[in-house]
Amino acid sequence: MDLQASVYIADHHGLIGSSVHNTLIQLGCEKIISDPLGWVALRDFNRVDGFFSRVRPEVVFLIGGVSGGIGANQKRPADLMLDNLLVNCHVIESARRHGTRKLLYLASSCIYPKLVEQPMRVETLMSGGLEPTNESYAIAKLAGLYLCRAYQQQFQAKFIAAIPANVFGPGDDFSLEDSHVIAALMRRMYEAKISRQSEVVIWGSGLPRREFIFADDMADACVFLMEHYDGADPVNIGVGADWSIRELAEIIAEVVGFAGNLVFDRSKPDGMPAKLLDSSLLQKMGWRPKTSLKDGLIRTYQWLVHEGAIRKRDASAIL
Repeated sequence: MDLQASVYIADHHGLIGSSVHNTLIQLGCEKIISDPLGWVALRDFNRVDGFFSRVRPEVVFLIGGVSGGIGANQKRPADLMLDNLLVNCHVIESARRHGTRKLLYLASSCIYPKLVEQPMRVETLMSGGLEPTNESYAIAKLAGLYLCRAYQQQFQAKFIAAIPANVFGPGDDFSLEDSHVIAALMRRMYEAKISRQSEVVIWGSGLPRREFIFADDMADACVFLMEHYDGADPVNIGVGADWSIRELAEIIAEVVGFAGNLVFDRSKPDGMPAKLLDSSLLQKMGWRPKTSLKDGLIRTYQWLVHEGAIRKRDASAIL
């Protein structure tokens, strides 16, 4: 990747976007374009295209996006689908129209079929039905991936796609409505510890298995792909290991210092039974993660406690 190139990070304030921004700064990139739009404005094609026509970024990271856990996907499937469809179409087309040399689009591991063989290989995409609890969001993320492939085919654009494992780290969304599993469990155990609750109730059986990657490692992999990959097929970005939700909850309880009981509510949906990515292509290219799950959880918890990650009005209700 040319560190002298102008770079635009769509949604650079999000978890992955801010990590990519910091990684590029550390590498010496001096032309990171300030993002005046924000994710909501990216749904407006005229504003997006006008922005691209003015700044003409040479490199684009299309990452982040509106997302949420199982609860958010069940309550707002249309919002999640429409927002991601609009943003993906607007940014990708504007990048083509205004001379972007290379674009990296991040999809989601939920785009794989629900019952696909583990670890999940890119060849199995579209080979079976999606997990119903996040189907709308997954279809939108799939559309973005295949749109990049279509632009490669029709316009010879270097628009590549990657599929990340579950990303976590400092700066994650700890809101009650939209947080993913690590942020949700960490917040609830933190609140339970402070308020001296005897138990924390966790959705589902605790049996589903998930793969997690620390945000700094995710950003490093994104920059690595920008430097080393031009192919039409998406690339999985994972760490090569997975944990059950029960195992994850036990590790988080240890990190937080929550000594109460973990109660699993089997009346709530589990989601996909397993989501382990086959990241062998990325590994063969020479990339490896640097952060263990526990070390990443410790750093995330330190941020949660010391950087005021929970909004004051939320925290005041539990003190």
